Amino acid sequence: MIENQDKKNIQENDELTFERGCKLCQEYAPGQKVLDKSACKLNQFDWMKDYEGTDTTEVKKRLAEVRFKNDRKDYFLYPEDLELEVGEMVAVEAAIGHDIGIVTLLGEIVEHQMKRKKYRTPLAEMKKIYRRARPADVEKWLAAIKLEKGTLSRTRVIAENLGLEMKLNDVEYQGDKTKAIFYYTADGRVDFRELIKKLAEEFHVRVEMRQIGVRQESAKLGGLGSCGRELCCASWICDFQSVTTSAARVQQLSPNPQKLAGMCGKLKCCLNFEYEAYVEAMKAFPDTNIVLKFQSGDAIHQKDDILKGIAWYSYTTDRSNIMAIPVEKAKEIIALNKKGQKPEKLEDFAITTEQHTNNNEGFISDDDLKKMSD
Repeated sequence: MIENQDKKNIQENDELTFERGCKLCQEYAPGQKVLDKSACKLNQFDWMKDYEGTDTTEVKKRLAEVRFKNDRKDYFLYPEDLELEVGEMVAVEAAIGHDIGIVTLLGEIVEHQMKRKKYRTPLAEMKKIYRRARPADVEKWLAAIKLEKGTLSRTRVIAENLGLEMKLNDVEYQGDKTKAIFYYTADGRVDFRELIKKLAEEFHVRVEMRQIGVRQESAKLGGLGSCGRELCCASWICDFQSVTTSAARVQQLSPNPQKLAGMCGKLKCCLNFEYEAYVEAMKAFPDTNIVLKFQSGDAIHQKDDILKGIAWYSYTTDRSNIMAIPVEKAKEIIALNKKGQKPEKLEDFAITTEQHTNNNEGFISDDDLKKMSD
């Protein structure tokens, strides 16, 4: 167990508010579980926990996924004589020195995660887990975390004084307090050689600058979306799909930036979730360029309600008064028109009507919409 003085130091450091994707217990002993799943970003469920696979190779049994700060994870091999459990803190191999992380997955499922995230490092070159974290390791790790907030603030001042056009998002200290990773976003390339020199002199650590995109920034910092739930990028999305303006158009969403843009300022990733279902459903709708011909006049397409299976039309002479007709009825009218027949009037097929007003307040142009896409 931890000596009284060491325990007191860890408790004092633990009172700090830090975002490591987990919560640390007030008292720590080697082998103790500290993973609090309710506070984890990119959390996962081990669906293979009770599954006895056919592949029993020792290498796959000794694979581990380890979580670091926020959404950063990596994969490691651990020795045969080390029996680990999910939630334990471990000391892992780093480029120079060691780092401290928390075990999130063990066993064969780790290989599936590696394939899912396109992790291509050969097994022979994978880094190793040294041991369970000792109380002294945890104390140094917490002391390093305590420096992160002040380091980030000071670095922003230094970057501004150097006139660098970049936005510093986050700082992550290595567990042994010998290295710091600085995450930033920028529109173009940044010459930060002078910045690295000043940071090394200021904080006496090895400096690594890592550029990320605006979507990765939202995933790293987290937050709540307009739906009221945690951001998908912070909770489960690990690979970002391109979101185009066609995803919004197919779902016939109003081009309103307050509704279409996510926390990152780009089109919401969730626009892709139902895109294929809308594309499939739209195959049942007639061509929007077809004009419906009636004895009372021609009617043109205005909009569709894909989920209800209705299409809205209006007379060419009165476009403000639009009427909804079922898709099947629209196809019947088109078939009659091809035979040279014209139904009497559009109102005979309408199930509901509405007065259409042209109010573009709060809307954006197609050019602005394209800027929001990837």
